[in-house]
Amino acid sequence: MTDMTPNIPEVLAEVTALFERYEKALAEKDVDVLDDTFWNSPLTIRYAMHENGYGFDEIHQHRVRRPKGPGIKEKRLRLEIMTLGRDFATTNLEFKIRDKDLIGRQSQTWVRFPDVGWKVVAAHVSTMDKAPLW
Repeated sequence: MTDMTPNIPEVLAEVTALFERYEKALAEKDVDVLDDTFWNSPLTIRYAMHENGYGFDEIHQHRVRRPKGPGIKEKRLRLEIMTLGRDFATTNLEFKIRDKDLIGRQSQTWVRFPDVGWKVVAAHVSTMDKAPLW
């Protein structure tokens, strides 16, 4: 049976460091690191704010076209990272959108592959109104 222990400290530390590396690369538009973060597969999916990337090649093309700049993240509000066992993790970030009254949400599904290590296999970025609807 596969060990699905949540948040093994050293695994959690690995994924946290990789997440922070990705966030830094996103802010600096370091396409090499951004590409290295995602699984190089036609099965990888990234739903972003203004496009959907189906497969690594489409995701890469978006990264190349994205202009340099401060990005949309003004301030982190909450980061939740959960690992299950030694080879699966999710990251979920809630943040304030720069210059707008919106909350951004970013989620990533990470898998550790025997040959290439930790990679994001699915990601999603979206917004919601700052005030609750109820």
